[in-house]
Amino acid sequence: MDSSSSLHIAMYPWFALGHQTPFLHLANKLANKGHKITFFIPKKAQSILEPSNLHPHLITFVTITVPHVEGLPPNAQTTADVPYPLQPHIMTAMDLTKPDIETHLTILKPHIVFYDFTHWIPSLTKRLGIKAIHYCIISSVMVGYTTTPARFSQGNNLTEFDLMKPPPGFPVSSIKLHSHEAKSLAAKRKETFGSNVLFYDRQAIALNEADALGYRTCREIEGPYLDYIQKQFNKPVLTTGPVILEKSNSILDENWSTWLGGFKTDSVVYCCFGSECVLRPNQFQELMLGLELTDMPFFAALKPPFGFTTVEEALPEGFAERIKGRGVVYGGWVQQQLILEHPSVGCFITHCGSGSLSEALVNKCQLVLLPNVGDQILNARMMGNTLKVGVEVEKGEDGLYTKDSVCKAVRIVMDDENEIGKEVKAKHGKIREMLLNKDLESSYIDDFCKKLQEIVVENN
Repeated sequence: MDSSSSLHIAMYPWFALGHQTPFLHLANKLANKGHKITFFIPKKAQSILEPSNLHPHLITFVTITVPHVEGLPPNAQTTADVPYPLQPHIMTAMDLTKPDIETHLTILKPHIVFYDFTHWIPSLTKRLGIKAIHYCIISSVMVGYTTTPARFSQGNNLTEFDLMKPPPGFPVSSIKLHSHEAKSLAAKRKETFGSNVLFYDRQAIALNEADALGYRTCREIEGPYLDYIQKQFNKPVLTTGPVILEKSNSILDENWSTWLGGFKTDSVVYCCFGSECVLRPNQFQELMLGLELTDMPFFAALKPPFGFTTVEEALPEGFAERIKGRGVVYGGWVQQQLILEHPSVGCFITHCGSGSLSEALVNKCQLVLLPNVGDQILNARMMGNTLKVGVEVEKGEDGLYTKDSVCKAVRIVMDDENEIGKEVKAKHGKIREMLLNKDLESSYIDDFCKKLQEIVVENN
């Protein structure tokens, strides 16, 4: 195979929209370079992702039947079909698809399989003479901090005090965890995540047995962490670049377009925590009161908090009346990419999921960082402490934020006279300019494809 030959790549991401979507974004970029993609996916997810397939002649969806697992509702196929505590059962169901995947791979004979949570893929592909790439949609800062051999060598009984500081050799000392965050992470290490496999054992096998590790980022942002991971795992670390979303062909829903159009440029605070984040009722209310306290127009798109069926019934008493005309709280899905592009939106309160951050960094709205769990926390540290492109909301030792801390962070980034706000705005502007440089993205994808070719021919 020469460097100009097209590859056949199979993809099998974790059954969560937040994983499947970035895999498809990458598939679009690879198909644009002439590579053929087979995308294994449950039927329900296929109907959602199909409109985002920009190259249907090169990207083929193959429907995977999801076996029923005791404890799951009937016809549950993805994490969107179950509450968070049942997600390990979805993972068990995904593990049970192994014979089906093996049959498909044996017939299709792709050159490479991209995977993330299915830790059994590398052992399967080795038997079939196929390469396996662990493609991570979370940041390299999270993997470097929590899941490298340096961390595993400390054993599975790591305490919160061990996790409050980075592992040996970690490149950035300013990235640390607070006590309540480390405590949660320490507990996670002891949790099973499908098929009675510990979550961190699943990750360790997936990373250690891959032929190469892939990250959806660029070295200009995450270089030190990528170098650390490469040294730790002693295998190629590939970067796709930022994988900027193609300009959407759709237009913003008229009701949101009209509402946002009623406010001045850069004046609206937009708040959204992704498709799966569910807040506790007290934190939902503090967030709402914090938005009210800013005295700025705001648009909050959030799931109803635990114990509530709608966002409306969870609002603080009298809140809806007080914010009438300047605030909207909506419990459904919104077109985030188009909202962030709207000229009225000047601030984005984000949970710091990798997808939301990549969408935010290419837009002009200033970032308020309000992480909830896992990689979001370390993303927030990287964005706030290291890159200084956003301001993190302060939390107490109990891990809770208040209406005042939410309001304070928003006012800092929205105040052109505030020194911190000015620095954040300038640094965000520089990163935005860099990310939107078409040559940057094109050179990353070209280099990524070249390295995939090298991995395929290696030892063949």
